[in-house]
Amino acid sequence: MLTEQRRQMILDILKREGRALAGQLARDWNVSEDTIRRDMRDMAADGLLKRVHGGALPIAPVLPDFSARQGVATEEKQRLAAAAIRLLSPGQMVFLDGGTTTAEIARQIPREMALTVVTHAPTLAAEFEHHPAVEVILIGGRLYKHSMVAVGATAIAAIDRLRPDVFFLGVTAAHPVEGLTTGDFEEAAIKRRILERSTATYVPLTAAKLDTVSPCLVAKVDEITGLIVATEDEPGGLSGYQEAGVEIVVA
Repeated sequence: MLTEQRRQMILDILKREGRALAGQLARDWNVSEDTIRRDMRDMAADGLLKRVHGGALPIAPVLPDFSARQGVATEEKQRLAAAAIRLLSPGQMVFLDGGTTTAEIARQIPREMALTVVTHAPTLAAEFEHHPAVEVILIGGRLYKHSMVAVGATAIAAIDRLRPDVFFLGVTAAHPVEGLTTGDFEEAAIKRRILERSTATYVPLTAAKLDTVSPCLVAKVDEITGLIVATEDEPGGLSGYQEAGVEIVVA
């Protein structure tokens, strides 16, 4: 089997099964385990996968900036947002993370539902300009323009003074073993601090983010309350998340 054939097959397995084990592939393809490890090492250097002990995991694709993401997977995000709204009760303090899915949650909050919404995303806060029943607390700090959210010490200090009832956390990747991850170190720290301050944390996830990995850890799977997904029929299934004690909310 040629090198390029093996490497394409490794990518196919990652897409289909959510992981690839070097020892198993070596036996299946009748090649040395060192050959498979070398393939995976070279592919990781090219940004095609993430090397882990014993094999590899799929890596989440680099996301475009906020404005470019607004038109991606719109129908799926609408379903996720509708499921998120069903988790809310009037009178709660709700923290909305930055992102296009959480922006859709903001749009779907009923006009008669009285809430205190906290966010560090100025574009998201603007969604409530004409919403009479929502009180908005906007967290300030240095603006991370890729995601259009405030980060840094000023944001952390303000977050530490709050105790939200529900946090809708946005991540770029989720994996039952590697956890919930994102692409920026400082943004990951902000997300982690909001999670630590919140009573319940739910993560709305489009199908493309499941069973993938980004560079910066936000939290392990067992640290959140639940995942919101558009369907139970996801690649690799959801059993790994459920075994961690996570609630699965199906949109």
